[in-house]
Amino acid sequence: MKTIAFIIPPTVELLDLAGPVQVFTEARFYQFKINIEFYVFQSNPVSTCGLGFGTIASFSDAELKDGDYVFVPGMDQNYVRSPAFRKEKKFFDWLKDCADRKVNICSVCNGAFALGEAGLLNGLECTTHWRRVDELQQRFPQTKVLTNVLYSKNAGVSTSGGVTAGIDLALSILKDLAGAPFTQKVARGLVHYLRNNDRKKEVIYLAFRNHLNIKIHDVQNYLVDNLSGATSISNLALVAEMSPENLKRVFKETTGISVSGYLTQVRLETAKALLKNPENSLAYVASRCGLKTASQLQRILK
Repeated sequence: MKTIAFIIPPTVELLDLAGPVQVFTEARFYQFKINIEFYVFQSNPVSTCGLGFGTIASFSDAELKDGDYVFVPGMDQNYVRSPAFRKEKKFFDWLKDCADRKVNICSVCNGAFALGEAGLLNGLECTTHWRRVDELQQRFPQTKVLTNVLYSKNAGVSTSGGVTAGIDLALSILKDLAGAPFTQKVARGLVHYLRNNDRKKEVIYLAFRNHLNIKIHDVQNYLVDNLSGATSISNLALVAEMSPENLKRVFKETTGISVSGYLTQVRLETAKALLKNPENSLAYVASRCGLKTASQLQRILK
C-alpha cells in the first residue's frame, strides 16, 4: 500500500494542504487503499490564516519507500524569502534523499521553492503560482519554469500552480494510481470537474467536464456508468429531466461536443481499456460498449 506524506510547513496555506489531502481522503471513501500521513519540519506550525496545528511527527520519523509520495504545500512568501527558510538544510537534504530512493516529490504553489533548495528542479520543467514564476526562475536558473499550466509532472518530481491547482495535480496522480474512471468518480464526489493541462491528452472520463451544469453532469455520469444499457436520446432526456431536443442543444452548448459524439468517445475509451485484456473477444467488448456487433466496434476503432 502506498503512502502519501504531507509536510505541514510554517505559515502553510491551508487550501494548498487541504485540497490534495481531500482528494486522497475521498479516494479512501471509495475503498482505495492508501495511507495518508502528516509531518512537520518545525514544531507547532501555524497557517497563514492563524489556525495552528497540534503535535505532529517530524519528517525525520517518516518511513517512506519506493513509489510513495511527499507533498510540500505552499507557504507565506515572506517566509520563503527569509534566511530561516534557507537554513532548513536537514529538511531539504531529506527531500533529496527521498527522491534518490525513488519517493515521488510533489509541490503545491511556492512549495516548489523547497524542491529548488533541495536541488530537485535542476534541469527540469516546473511551475508555481503565477505571482512567483519569475522569482522561482531567478532563484533557480537551472530549471525551466512554465507559465499557464496547472501542473508539471516529471519522473519523480511534480509541481503545481497555486491553491486549487494542487487538487488538479493530486487528481492526476490518483489517475496514474487508480485509473481514469475511478478518478472521475472521486472528482465527482468533490464536485471538482477535472481540468487538464492538455485536452488532447485527456481521456473521455475526464474531458468535457469543465462546466457546472448538474443535469449535463448527470447525463455524462449515466453514460459512463451505464454504457451497455439504455443510451437512447429519449432515455437520456429522462435522466436530464429535459426534452430530447433541449438536451441535445444544452449538452452541445455546455460541453462543446454533441451527445452522440460524447457517447462514441466513451465507447472508444471503454473499448481500448477492455481490449488490453487478450481474453476479451471483439463481440464481448462490443456488447460491453452498448453495440450490437463486433463490426460496429471495429468502425469506431478505425
